[in-house]
Amino acid sequence: MQVDAFTDRPFGGNPAAVCVLSAPRGERWMQDVAREMNLSETAFLHPENEGYRLRWFTPVTEVALCGHATLASAHVLWQDGRLPGERQARFHTLSGPLTADRRGDWIELDFPAMGPIPAPPPAGLAAALGAEPRWVGRSRFDYLVLVAHEETVRTLKPDFRALEQVEARGIIVTSRAVTPGFDFVSRFFAPRTGILEDPVTGSAHCALTPFWSERLGRTEMTGYQASLRGGTVRVRHAGDRVVLAGQAVTVLEGELV
Repeated sequence: MQVDAFTDRPFGGNPAAVCVLSAPRGERWMQDVAREMNLSETAFLHPENEGYRLRWFTPVTEVALCGHATLASAHVLWQDGRLPGERQARFHTLSGPLTADRRGDWIELDFPAMGPIPAPPPAGLAAALGAEPRWVGRSRFDYLVLVAHEETVRTLKPDFRALEQVEARGIIVTSRAVTPGFDFVSRFFAPRTGILEDPVTGSAHCALTPFWSERLGRTEMTGYQASLRGGTVRVRHAGDRVVLAGQAVTVLEGELV
């Protein structure tokens, strides 16, 4: 099944393939399927310990955390009747236990907070992005780069070959929002994992949430990931956890043969 996550309309947000299995399958098979799907993430899940084992693969590698494919997976479990609508979805993952809850038309994910700490910018970062950073930090997975204006974020045209040399899963670029209804905007580039630009990145908001919570003095905010497809993420900072909320739409159903 293919689901557009962090959006309320088809062909927006971030598409994820969701493959619900009755039993585990081998890593090579899952990687082959993810390569065949050719989306930023393909999620594989099967029942385990009163929940579901959940793994995420890009077309080239397995990743340790993915927000939009988790959102999509929970959406599929409720839509297919594998879980009652009022029951929490529980996942066992490489990043520990994760949960999802339905809140009307929105799905809330409970994820670990990964606030960035100041870090020297990698050599050539500004030139690769085509923008001058105002602040650079490093989270568990990524570099986070603050720039001066929302327009800068929206109009970035990075040198992806240069960005691929940065030793991190990806690079988050962000600024305070001027668009009404949003507190901050961001984009996410991850050429090292086979994704030049990810449309909407839940796991990046594990870093963005504590970062902007500290600067804005608020625990609840709304972020917009300003990719071509675009997507909205409601966030809440809760100590060492973050709550990420989004919507999801099924756009394709199929069967692997």
